[in-house]
Amino acid sequence: MIRFILVLIMLVPPAAAQERRPSHCIAISQSAPGLEYLQKAAFSDPLPEFSVRISYIAHASFLIQAGQRSAVTDFTGFIGNVDFTPDAVTMNHAHDTHWTAYPDPEIPNVLPGWGEFGQGIEHHLDLEDMLIRNVPTDIRSFGGGIEPKGNSIFVFEAAGLCIGHLGHLHHEPTDEQYAALGRMDVVMAAVDGGMTLDLPTMMKVLRRLRARIIIPMHWFGDGTLGRFLAGMAPDFPIVNEGGSEIEISLRSLPSQPTVVVLRPRYLRDAEE
Repeated sequence: MIRFILVLIMLVPPAAAQERRPSHCIAISQSAPGLEYLQKAAFSDPLPEFSVRISYIAHASFLIQAGQRSAVTDFTGFIGNVDFTPDAVTMNHAHDTHWTAYPDPEIPNVLPGWGEFGQGIEHHLDLEDMLIRNVPTDIRSFGGGIEPKGNSIFVFEAAGLCIGHLGHLHHEPTDEQYAALGRMDVVMAAVDGGMTLDLPTMMKVLRRLRARIIIPMHWFGDGTLGRFLAGMAPDFPIVNEGGSEIEISLRSLPSQPTVVVLRPRYLRDAEE
């Protein structure tokens, strides 16, 4: 019997040294008690193993870093006066503050969140340290109609975490779209309350997603942000420390869904 067990062990292939830790996007897992809290960082600092850094750049643009990989959401062509090229950028085309027609050709992966009118687009980009996929949603067109699948919710799976960027969301996701998103650990949500979803519906979406960290974006001053925070405060702790970056891992997620306010700041070199 002992010899048989040893043979079985020898037949099991070793894990790849650089294999991405699988996320639990589509597999519900239990929250572990006693987790440590969030820590601030700078985008150019070394990143601890099995962690993700999220830096709020501007409007709906975030830099997401994991392992040796990086991605910028709702990329407009400018992220700061830095010599830095992300591995991937995502874009949505509701307004020109969410995309650019002229991305830097040095960027290896440019992922638009729309395709031909009404057809949408599908992405499933595996960068080893980071997997990027999308869930298409409809948007309002300028003529008052609807553009089916004109927006994408982009999902970033890295370091075991599932991170969702809701983009320029104009309607509550359907049950099928919620299912495609899966279990969110972190979600970036537009909280302007007018150009995207109205605030009551957005808050309904966030309550259903139950992400452990909710990062508001697409707000136009503290008044707009304050209305969102006031609506969430009865049910969600609010962390508002004035920083623009956080580092998170599975171990450091808050034990209950928490709103974390980041202040937008274009990327700058460490000495600036």
